[in-house]
Amino acid sequence: MGVKIVTGADSRTWSVRRNVEWRPPPTGDEFEHDVDGGRGAIVLIASALALFWMVLFLWAPTQVHVPWYLLLVALGVALIFPVRWVTRRPQTLVAETTGDLRAGMEPERWVGLVRGRARANEETRVLVRNLKTRGVPGYGDSPLQKVN
Repeated sequence: MGVKIVTGADSRTWSVRRNVEWRPPPTGDEFEHDVDGGRGAIVLIASALALFWMVLFLWAPTQVHVPWYLLLVALGVALIFPVRWVTRRPQTLVAETTGDLRAGMEPERWVGLVRGRARANEETRVLVRNLKTRGVPGYGDSPLQKVN
């Protein structure tokens, strides 16, 4: 997502952006990844899956016909984990304003981390709505925290 410019309820101009984190964040990782087996487990599972499908298709007798939908199932199983990995990447939300020193409003920067593209889209919509209606990006249990 590019930078979105939003005019807040208090007439300050905010820039809102979202970035995908391709490296694990230094803090705030969820429990799901605390029990993760790491790269070794991924290699082991992917190798076992590839070996299973190779045995299934290559060692089949020539008179056995493999239906086309079984090939689609194999492709779906092979793609489910990479697709999930991409769609569940953490995303950093940033809302910042230079403030309005004439009106006595200080510059602000709010940053938060959200896991998953759908949740990041929803949090971005909530963030923009909060800025337009309340003039502040955060709310009670918002992932956004004021940095400065």
